[in-house]
Amino acid sequence: MKNLKKIVMFGILLAVPFFIAACARYEDYPIDLEQLSEEERLVIRFSHVVGEDTPKGMAARKFAELIKERSNGRIEVQVFSNGTLYKDMEELDALMREDVQLIAPAISKLTDLVPELSIYDLPYAFDSLEEVHEFTESEAGNRLKNLLKKHNLIALGLWDSGFKQISNDTRPIEHYKDLKGIRMRIMQSDILAEQYHVVDAIPRKIDFNTVFQSLKKGDVEGQENTLTNITSKNLYSLQKYLTISDHGYLGYFLLFNYDFWKKLSKEDQQLIIDTLKEVQEWQWNLAKELNDQKLREIEDCQCIDIYYLSEEEKKDWEKRFSPVYDYYAHRYGEYYIRNLPKNLKVQ
Repeated sequence: MKNLKKIVMFGILLAVPFFIAACARYEDYPIDLEQLSEEERLVIRFSHVVGEDTPKGMAARKFAELIKERSNGRIEVQVFSNGTLYKDMEELDALMREDVQLIAPAISKLTDLVPELSIYDLPYAFDSLEEVHEFTESEAGNRLKNLLKKHNLIALGLWDSGFKQISNDTRPIEHYKDLKGIRMRIMQSDILAEQYHVVDAIPRKIDFNTVFQSLKKGDVEGQENTLTNITSKNLYSLQKYLTISDHGYLGYFLLFNYDFWKKLSKEDQQLIIDTLKEVQEWQWNLAKELNDQKLREIEDCQCIDIYYLSEEEKKDWEKRFSPVYDYYAHRYGEYYIRNLPKNLKVQ
């Protein structure tokens, strides 16, 4: 009998831990979402065409890291940089086919779809990056972003590259007249083409990933871009002259395929929106810091002749470029021009 009691007590003692575990609440235990199947995960393929050490490249990685951390690994953002997945002129079509779910193209590259977006390309349209951000979140800016939805695209953020500078290997550009006859690489934008037509330069629309080779082969003599893009692609090594002109803004819309976006749960949408907003603030500061840093590095290397436009000279350039504003207004109306922050200040 005593042996029987011992056996029963031993059995009870063995059962206690299993009983406690069975009664414990599910949420008391961490869930290892890394072990989820592909069907249970949400995968977002993010393609972009610039280097990983640019403000856009670094922000893309930060966004991917934060989303993975905040979703406990359930949402995975796969970042493909430097055009490794799709080239400059391919990624928009890939997004529309939902071969990728997220891209961050230069706004200029969206102007074939929504020509009104070329307001961002107008020379000296913005006096500061803060004005760009203000305009993007204004009624006019939101109207522009809503036009993208007609093309199954939704813009959920704006990342800066910064203000563009001009380089070439023909002669110093100290006055807009010095641009005459120079073949200049530009992005896919009729407004940018008109900008150079106005000063008798020769614009050439060329894919960003092939700019280095185009400069090397002599297909073009010059180009415009931000300092972080100029240095990340080592473009300045092929150029003799650099003009710090700050003549135009270059930024990127964070674009999701709209059908894909609408299929996400409200919770996932909110997580992505909140994270992008946080990364956007971080990226804005980073872009300014890196462009300032790259200018110092170029100055220190003494490998290219640099000319800095004065504020007075910039005003002179802006006045010369006024026909480009007429070109825009004739085609797309004056609403967006009137609502540029600098114009609102004088109304």
